[in-house]
Amino acid sequence: MPAMNNQINIDKQGILNRIGYVDDYEPSARINSLVDDYIENYHDLIAPSYSYKIRDIVSVDGNRIDIGDSIILESRTIARMLERCEMAAVFALTIGNYLEDLVAYLAEKGLVLQATVLDAIGSGTAEKLAAQVEDRIKNDAGIEGLVTSRRFSPGYCDWAVSQQEPVFRALDGDTTGIRLTESMLMIPRKSVSGIIGIGRPGNGIEEYNPCTTCFKKDCPGRRR
Repeated sequence: MPAMNNQINIDKQGILNRIGYVDDYEPSARINSLVDDYIENYHDLIAPSYSYKIRDIVSVDGNRIDIGDSIILESRTIARMLERCEMAAVFALTIGNYLEDLVAYLAEKGLVLQATVLDAIGSGTAEKLAAQVEDRIKNDAGIEGLVTSRRFSPGYCDWAVSQQEPVFRALDGDTTGIRLTESMLMIPRKSVSGIIGIGRPGNGIEEYNPCTTCFKKDCPGRRR
C-alpha cells in the first residue's frame, strides 16, 4: 500500500467549475479568496495512498471477464476492452478521510459555502491522484514493452456499481484502507477504484474509447 506525496497540484478553474462557475463567469472576491486559501492549505488534510494488483485475463466471454480466483467482472464495455489485453491492473486509491470529516463539520455548523468548496477540492484531488496512479501503471507496463488502456471504474458505461465487490476481492485484501458499504459505496468517499487493461502494442488498447459510440451525451464521465 504505497503512500504518495500529498503535494498534489490541482487546477483552480477546475474547482470553480465544480462549484458551478463556468470559464467565462468571474466569481466574487470572497469566492476567489476562499478558493485560493483552501487550495494553499488543503495538503494538510489529505493522506494519499493507493494499491494495485496485476492479474492475468483468463478468459473473455460475451460480457463476462474471468481474472482468476473465481473473480468474474461483468460488463460488455469492459469486455470489449479487455479482450484486446493479456492482463489487467486492478486498483484502489484514496486521499483519506481527514478532508471529508472537515467538510461534514463545516456543513454541520452551517458553513455551506466553505463545505462546498472544500468538498470540490477533495473531488479534484482524488481525480488528480487517479491520473497519477494511471501514469505509474502505464510507466511500469512500458518498461516491459507493454501498453495500457484508459482507466475505468464501476459506474462507468454499463459497468454496474455492484462490481465494486469483485474489484476489491481482486486486490487480495490490500484495499489501502478503503471499505465498501452494503450499497457498494467507498469509505472514505474521496476514493477511486477500477481497472486498466495491459497488453502488447498494435491491438488498439490505447485507442479504445467507448464514449465515441455512446449516445449518452450528458454523461459526467464522458471522455473525448
